[in-house]
Amino acid sequence: MTESQARDEICRVGRSLFERGYVHATAGNISVRLDASDGGGFLITPTDACLGFLDPARLARLDAQGRQISGDRASKTIALHLMIYGAAGQFDPKTCCVIHTHSTHCVALSLQPTLGSEPELLPALTPYFVMKVGHVPLIPYHRPGDPAAARCVATAIESYGRAGKPIRAVMLARLGPNIWHDSPAAAMASLEELEETARLALLSPLVPLPLTEAHIEELRQTFGARW
Repeated sequence: MTESQARDEICRVGRSLFERGYVHATAGNISVRLDASDGGGFLITPTDACLGFLDPARLARLDAQGRQISGDRASKTIALHLMIYGAAGQFDPKTCCVIHTHSTHCVALSLQPTLGSEPELLPALTPYFVMKVGHVPLIPYHRPGDPAAARCVATAIESYGRAGKPIRAVMLARLGPNIWHDSPAAAMASLEELEETARLALLSPLVPLPLTEAHIEELRQTFGARW
C-alpha cells in the first residue's frame, strides 16, 4: 500500500466507522505503518479529529521514531500505537494498522462490576469471535494518553505472544478497544466482530456459556484460530 493509498484508506475506514456508529464526535483514531518504499514511518489521524470527516492531506505524518514531519498535530495516542506496533510486530510482522474506538457495547461491557476480576473482556462465545478476534485482555483504567496504559498493553501483547496465543486486540477499560491487523480493512472487520460479540453478551438475559474446549480445538484445527 502506497502512502497515497494509505491516506485514502484511513479516511474511508474512518468515515465507515463514524457513519455506522462505531465512533462519535472526535473519539477514536487510526494509524498505518508505511512501507519502507514510501520512506517508512507512520500516518495517524490528527488530535480531536472526527473520523467521519478526515482530509487525506491533513493526516499527521511521522517518521520511524514517531516524530511528526507534516500534517495536523498527531493524536495523543500515538505513543500507544507505537508500543503496539513494536510489541505485536514480534508475533505478527505484517501488522500495519491500529484502530482505536469508543465502541458502545465494548465500553458498556467493561463497565460491568462483575468484570472487574476477569482478565479478558469476553469468553469464547461465538465461533467467529474465536476465529476473527481471539483473546481480548482487559487493561485496567488509565486516563486517556497515560503512558502507563501503553506499557500495560505492550506487556499483555508480549505475555500472550510468548504463551503461543498472539492477540490482535486489547480493551482499555472505560475507554474502548484497540485492534491491529495487516490492513485497515482487516482491522475494521475484527473490530466489528468484537463489538457485535459484546452486544450479544449484553443482550443475553442470562450469562452466556462459552464454547467448550472441544469446540475451540475444532476451530483451531479447521480454521487456524489462535485461541
